[in-house]
This record gives sequence, structure tokens and C-alpha cells, in this order.
Amino acid sequence: MAAAALPRYVAIVSDGSARWAQARGLSIGDGHEAAANTVIGRISDSCELGIRELTLYAFSTENWTRPREEIEELFAMLARRIAADSPRLHDVGVRIRFIGRRDRGGHELARQMEIAEDLTRENSRMKVFVAFDYGARDEILRAARLFRGGGEAEFRALLGTPGMHDPDLLIRTSGEQRLSNFLLWQAAYSELVFREELWPDFGRRALEESLATYGYRQRRYGGRAALAPVNGAAIPN
Repeated sequence: MAAAALPRYVAIVSDGSARWAQARGLSIGDGHEAAANTVIGRISDSCELGIRELTLYAFSTENWTRPREEIEELFAMLARRIAADSPRLHDVGVRIRFIGRRDRGGHELARQMEIAEDLTRENSRMKVFVAFDYGARDEILRAARLFRGGGEAEFRALLGTPGMHDPDLLIRTSGEQRLSNFLLWQAAYSELVFREELWPDFGRRALEESLATYGYRQRRYGGRAALAPVNGAAIPN
């Protein structure tokens, strides 16, 4: 793929872990563990492919409706995996940042998030944003309460994604075709790619194919692309 066609900023709704586990007779916890393995694999691939920022949806504000036992198991797994995986990501130059809320996930998870951010703060090869207890509507409402006038730049500064660029490409796995309250402001002009794979099955080839799909898109931001002539006559814009 030509470097010019590669998106610099990518976001992923990593959906389908529970369905993946259930189809194999495994527990939902096993699905979450497989999902975490896929996250590490695709971060590594993204580094090698030259992506500058990767944003992943780990837990949404709507996910609180899930059974409490599942939530507690997920939070414990996240704390454990952040502690185990952060040094590996640090060694390859990845900076980790968490967006959303971290006051409702428990002390240990919040502590591991802080440790990971501190450990990787000076890294510059790639940024990985992990959206935890995040909902775009909640983010926009919080910003609106603080907004005292100005334009888009002033409003954007109040959002909960400091230092994150708008994604060039947003991928969703598992065959679902919706944003599910993810980055509604930031994804206003993102190219969308929907994949059939359940997240634990989303391998490097699926990532590369998603990036290639982006490379064929024309990003006009409301403008008009040049139109090809018909029978030698130019088509008016």
C-alpha cells in the first residue's frame, strides 16, 4: 500500500468478543481475554504499518447494563492486562492514554491506568487511546456545560479527548453497522469500514484490507471532486 494512502489516525469499535466465545462454548471472560490478545496484536501491526494513532473502544457508558459479575470480571482482567502489557508496549515506543471516565471502574484499574500513562508518557512512535467508560453523548454534554462561547476549536478543547486527532478511518467489527455512541464529534468526517469478523478473529490481514479500503476513498469534506470527462467534454461542477 502506498504511504500516501495510509490513514494516520484510526479508531476501532472492537465488537463481537462475547459472540466469539459463545460460538466456541467458552465463557464471556474467555472472550474478553481473547479480545485483549487481539488488541496487543493489532497495536503491534499498526506500529509496523505506520499508523500514528489508534483509538480502541474498551467499555462504553451503555455497557453498565451488563451483568455485574461480568463487569467486575472484565475490570479485573483489564487491570491485569494493562499491568502486564504496558511494559511491552513501552519497549516498542507506544504511548498509552485513557479517555472517558475512570472514577467508576475501581481503585486498582484506575491505578493501573495511571501507571501505564506515566510509564509511556515520553514515547512518540505511536499513541494508543483506550476509551473506557466512554460515551460520546456524555462527552459532548459535559463539554456543553463548560462552553462559554467561541467556535469549534474552543468547543473541541473541552471534549474528553485531549491530544487526539480526528480519526481518518473508523473500523467496526462483527458485522454491525453503527457507531454505538463512539467519537460522534471526532468521527464527523471519518471514513467508515464495517467488517464481518468478530473482534478476536480480526487479524493483521483484516486490518490491512481495512486500510486498503480507505486508500480507495475520496475525502472531499463537503467539497466536490474533479469529474471525469464524458466523450471528451468536461462535466460542469
